[in-house]
Amino acid sequence: MDIREVGVIGLGTMGAGIAEVFARGGLAVTAVEADAAALDRGMAALNGSLARAVSRGRLSGDEQARIAARVSPGTALGSLAGADLVVEVVPERLAIKRQVLADLDRICRPDAVIATNTSSLSVTAIAAGSARPGRVVGMHFFNPAPVMALVEVVTTVLTDQAVAQAVTDLARHLGKTPVRVADRAGFVANALLLPYLNHAVRLLETGYATREDIDAAATVGIGLPMGPLALLDLIGLDTSLAILEVLDREFGGTRCTPAPLLRRLAAAGRTGRKGGGGFYDYPPPASATGGSPDGDNADQHLPPGTVTLIDGGEAADDGDGAGSELAGLIAAAGVNLTRNPVHASDLVVVATGPAGGVLGPALAAARAADAVGLHLVTPSLAELVTTPLASAAALASARALLARLGLRVVRCPDRPGLLVGALLYPHLRDAVVMVADGYASPADVDAAMTLGCGYPRGPMRLLAEAGPRQAVGVLAAMHAGYGDPAFAPPPLLTEFAAAGLALGR
Repeated sequence: MDIREVGVIGLGTMGAGIAEVFARGGLAVTAVEADAAALDRGMAALNGSLARAVSRGRLSGDEQARIAARVSPGTALGSLAGADLVVEVVPERLAIKRQVLADLDRICRPDAVIATNTSSLSVTAIAAGSARPGRVVGMHFFNPAPVMALVEVVTTVLTDQAVAQAVTDLARHLGKTPVRVADRAGFVANALLLPYLNHAVRLLETGYATREDIDAAATVGIGLPMGPLALLDLIGLDTSLAILEVLDREFGGTRCTPAPLLRRLAAAGRTGRKGGGGFYDYPPPASATGGSPDGDNADQHLPPGTVTLIDGGEAADDGDGAGSELAGLIAAAGVNLTRNPVHASDLVVVATGPAGGVLGPALAAARAADAVGLHLVTPSLAELVTTPLASAAALASARALLARLGLRVVRCPDRPGLLVGALLYPHLRDAVVMVADGYASPADVDAAMTLGCGYPRGPMRLLAEAGPRQAVGVLAAMHAGYGDPAFAPPPLLTEFAAAGLALGR
């Protein structure tokens, strides 16, 4: 199936970018908008993108002219009669998309391929608007389309496999990486990303952690390019809410049911960056992507002269060596260290792992008011774990100690997963379930999240680095603590942990 001429319906931000991608790939593009004003805006966006590429040395002036010459703008759907492929990029409303497909039935050749760029609606439901659903496929680009390498190619139960293969081959020709999946809410990227973002909102609205600490846990603790709350502001809270509602209708469960705070902010018009404010006001504070290196008011308190270090309930020295590492850091900072809780000290530190368990050892040492938990997530980030019995003086002393150690601090309660793990491990669980369902391969999951969402490492690689055994342990603790099935370790993960294998590696 030879695709040389394409049509793009809708020249908003995504449509203009998609038209540019096709034109850069050497295809003749007919770009259609509903009226002349919208068409002018879309073409201006396309030409502006090409001009920026020239100014940055990524295109020559001659290349810009050749690409622009391949795009023919218009306002009439009839101009798409000769297209081999038409991609609709109209608003995310099912009735509008179905009407477009019905119109294309009357205009396009019988062998033309119709693609939808929907990010959340059912491709099957959209294809129902066509008299030839076998030639309808999803071709989901990511924003900005000229930059992002991922294209999700989505088939329905009626899609002709030759059509799916032709679109997959075309995506590769355009320099993209196609991930081919069946029609299911959210496909791969959004089905994994949005529940993770939604969980971050729940942590914020319940007072589990501050917005700055939540975002720092993701960026510094996990290594993601943006924190979940800052990313929601970038995507748009209204857009994110709409995708979650689609996921909730198909999958249900706490991961997909939109957090009430997300609904209220969207209803209040705080839609994110495009609305001037969402979880943050814009321009956002510097702490939105990193947090404070030494905690709140750490400079108002002197670090403790003597610290008692005890191991938490999950044997912090087993595996990551957290207890020994903390002991070395504290001693190197010139702070006296004892392992005997009976000895006099200014602060008790319970060295813990991501499953938590600080209060029990603190009570056993009869020092609960003086005790906090510390978990070294990375060489630069520590989770400061609080219990209901920890005094304000102990918290202040712990922050001053962490400032002396040069560690960035995020604070969280003594609950399974702490903060970084509470964000990370349910997210990785979702990815494992997707693989276990046979919906996507481990390689496709990682490709979707790295190329479509900008992750430096995909969920399967993150899981391999953390270790399936640790993931199972933290998820089991979260499931036991909260009783939520969304945290239960999936059988596939448990099997790989027992066998000492890394999933997909």
